[in-house]
Amino acid sequence: MIYELRHNYPINALLKIAGIARSTYYYWFKQMKKPDKYKEMRGKIASIFHEHKGRYGYRRITWELRNQGYILNHKTVFRLMKELGLKCLVRIKKYRSYRGNAGKIAPNILARNFQATKPNQKWVTDITEFHLNGEKLYLSPILDLYNGEIVAYQVEKRPVYSLVSKMLDKAFVQLGEGEAPLLHSDQGWHYQMSQYRYALKQCGITQSMSHKGNCLDNAVMENFFGLLKSELLYLLEFESMDHFKQELEDYIHYYNHKRLKIKLKGMSPVQYRTHTLQVI
Repeated sequence: MIYELRHNYPINALLKIAGIARSTYYYWFKQMKKPDKYKEMRGKIASIFHEHKGRYGYRRITWELRNQGYILNHKTVFRLMKELGLKCLVRIKKYRSYRGNAGKIAPNILARNFQATKPNQKWVTDITEFHLNGEKLYLSPILDLYNGEIVAYQVEKRPVYSLVSKMLDKAFVQLGEGEAPLLHSDQGWHYQMSQYRYALKQCGITQSMSHKGNCLDNAVMENFFGLLKSELLYLLEFESMDHFKQELEDYIHYYNHKRLKIKLKGMSPVQYRTHTLQVI
């Protein structure tokens, strides 16, 4: 205000009214005349933010800048994003498929040990529901705990068993010789069915189930659904359910191949898997 009014009123009078020391005013006056050393970074931060449609917070943007060869402290990125008014979104709840005992319950072998030392060692799965313009759509994916990659998925308009069985068919063809992962789920009725247990047994896959009503037992899958809904369903507008389905498929490809994860050293799930296999 003092700077703007300096041509209309005496500086000393303005400083006295504002209660600001003369030295303080001239210090900030000099700072204002200096070129913005973060001008280029502001542009790059905004570009990354909008490229990822508002899905990245300051930590991922810091990693993306680093991948592009720009080293910037995450606190600085946070401050610049705040000044630019850039902020990512929050998480939303998921569909629950538990209907009581519909078959056999498997033990919780995973026991919240979400660490895997190689691909196709531990998988998790679940089902989520989308509501759009009076219609529903169901997604059933398998996620690899090694790198968070979506190994396979199936989309249906109804939560029928084929939603899960078709997903399994897509996942099994990606297994190499000798690979037989642990597959963890909740106690949804799909996973209690004899057809499901038989399909796992045929491929030598060990079944694991969460304790009843405990979402923490499958927290990684819950986290993915939260990201999916906050970064897609509640971020964009869709003309129809078919439009949303196409965007959903695009998002999963984006998630696997481009969306970097901090715990994967700033790489996407596919990049991390490829990189570690090359090192081995």
